[in-house]
Amino acid sequence: MGESSSPAPGASSPGRRARGGATIAGVQTTGTIDEDRDTLADRIDAALPQTQCTRCGYAACRPYAEAVAAGAAINRCAPGGAVGIAVLAAITGRPVVALDPAHGSEGPLRLARIDEARCIGCVLCREACPVDAIAGAPKRLHTVLSAWCTGCELCLPPCPVDCIEMIPAGREWQPTDAAAARGRFLGRRTRAGTADPAPPPEPADDAQADRRRSAVAAALARARSRRAAAGGSAR
Repeated sequence: MGESSSPAPGASSPGRRARGGATIAGVQTTGTIDEDRDTLADRIDAALPQTQCTRCGYAACRPYAEAVAAGAAINRCAPGGAVGIAVLAAITGRPVVALDPAHGSEGPLRLARIDEARCIGCVLCREACPVDAIAGAPKRLHTVLSAWCTGCELCLPPCPVDCIEMIPAGREWQPTDAAAARGRFLGRRTRAGTADPAPPPEPADDAQADRRRSAVAAALARARSRRAAAGGSAR
């Protein structure tokens, strides 16, 4: 369900916030009627869960916050769920609407787990993780740092051997988790020398695709050799 483009009576326009305020999920929405868009984006960004999952259709949480400040729909953050939408509604002065199913569904926190017996050490999952929650060197087994994982699922598509699964976290995502995830995301971006989140990668050309397939095939061959050797020594 999409959000109506017409503001509700009494709602603030993009870049402005309604009078009064409320405290929802620990976020105070009281402020002046005139608020510049950058400050509004800061408040929206602070209310987002910082999973950096891109399900909202933006490259990271901050670009989505800036888009909401400029008038984009407030109901595209599946990890934030109904509570998150209520917070964004209070901050922006817009009506509460249901989560847009085109951007995912609300559910309990899940974390990535790598089946180390099947991992080939290709590092593609590590490169895809926006918060440095995957550790491992090339041609070595990788592992997920559960305390750092945001459940973004961005590590799943690039894995060539499907050795990553999402498992229940057994806990709720907390504001402290969001703050820590934002810090790691910004730190990763700084190390990469980029001021803004990277756009989605361009499709690889045939030569790049061939090189990647060759690298994955070689890694699979090494993994099979290791398993065969381990099986032989066990006899």
